[in-house]
Amino acid sequence: MSTPGYDERLSVPLRWWVQGIMFEATLWLAMIVSMPAALAWGLTAAIVALLVLAFNAYGSARLVVADGVLRAGRARIEATYLGTVEALDPEATRRVAGMEADARAFLLLRPYLKRAVKVQIVDPADPAPYWLLSTRHPDRLAAAIQSLAADAR
Repeated sequence: MSTPGYDERLSVPLRWWVQGIMFEATLWLAMIVSMPAALAWGLTAAIVALLVLAFNAYGSARLVVADGVLRAGRARIEATYLGTVEALDPEATRRVAGMEADARAFLLLRPYLKRAVKVQIVDPADPAPYWLLSTRHPDRLAAAIQSLAADAR
């Protein structure tokens, strides 16, 4: 197995963790004054555990370009089926994910990532005309996908 050309985890941003903990502190305060302390602490611990699980699950999607394959979350496609690749700025991402969207497209979008990469799919058997992938580094991801597709040709 070769070294990945690109590997990114779409983890949730720090501000989500801060807001989650602030929300949890508010809940704890409401519970500690209205119920026995042991119950309030137990419920607080359970809610914190759920918050951690939810954020880790939602932020576990990965973008990997390696070994002749593009992986986006659980989806994967061979490099031979990749067409043109376009790194999108926030405005273009908003348009392509919104009013210019194709309902058949494969989307791996995260609301906290404002930029994306659009990858045309040239497989006639694949109903998705393109993949739209959120990323923190659209130029690097696009370059890695272009390199992968070029190597496959």
